[in-house]
Amino acid sequence: MTFAITAGLGLKPQHYDDALDCTDPGFWVEVHPENYMADGGPRLAWLERLRSRHPLSLHGVGLSLAADAPPDATHLTRLAELASRFEPALVSEHLAWSAWGGVYRPDLLPVPRTARALDRLATNVAIVQDRLRRPIAIENPSHYLRFPEGAHEFGEVEFLAALARRTGCRLLLDVNNVWVSACNLGFDAAEYLAAVPASLIAEIHLAGHTPDPVHGAALLIDSHDAPVAPVVWSLYEGLVRRIGARPTLIERDDELPAFEVLRAECRQARAVMEAAGAARPREDARTAVRRTEVAE
Repeated sequence: MTFAITAGLGLKPQHYDDALDCTDPGFWVEVHPENYMADGGPRLAWLERLRSRHPLSLHGVGLSLAADAPPDATHLTRLAELASRFEPALVSEHLAWSAWGGVYRPDLLPVPRTARALDRLATNVAIVQDRLRRPIAIENPSHYLRFPEGAHEFGEVEFLAALARRTGCRLLLDVNNVWVSACNLGFDAAEYLAAVPASLIAEIHLAGHTPDPVHGAALLIDSHDAPVAPVVWSLYEGLVRRIGARPTLIERDDELPAFEVLRAECRQARAVMEAAGAARPREDARTAVRRTEVAE
């Protein structure tokens, strides 16, 4: 079955039925594979049904690609089995680490952007891609604190682009992460987005954020518990005007509203893509909505 991927949602159990029945053009769903690494049960049955109607994306949170060791072999085997079974249109992970020195920490932690870290990441990304037999997309992080002076040897866009060009991976550009980091660290979000090479961007994420309860707007939290903010929509519009349409996901992990509320955000994203496509020259049509084969 051939699908045109436009705007989709991070799938939550509360919305299984609504997502299954959604007929919006280009609608797709994304899940964290760690929640489906099982030999059977209702979650896998639901995923089978959804995958028969909509494109599927696996967005990992547990490979710890920036760690001091290769990805856990058991975890990677489970991920490969899931990808083989469901043949997702997209697979992605984070520019982050969760395990170090054999100790696991349940968070996506930042990495100093050094040549050594780039080597380590490139090795781990290559291991994953070889095991999955496909390129993956790497997501830019949210930042809350500055590293010490001199800790970074690369700018973030430069680092991500170098990783992509070295390994053949793509980029998952999270616009909300860029805005949160820009506010917290004091850089220009629009300039960051303008610097990301269009050819490397495979997917876009949009989400909501909230001010820290103590520090307020001086520290934004990538909370995924609120609607996409107007400023993030504006940044997204500018990005899509420049690069063309890309599969775009609305992330909502807490304070879940009704499915129709999230569906409206998907429609807003799709309208942005359609407007940008209408405005771009015909020779750039290859950057319009990506068509992906998903076996039935």
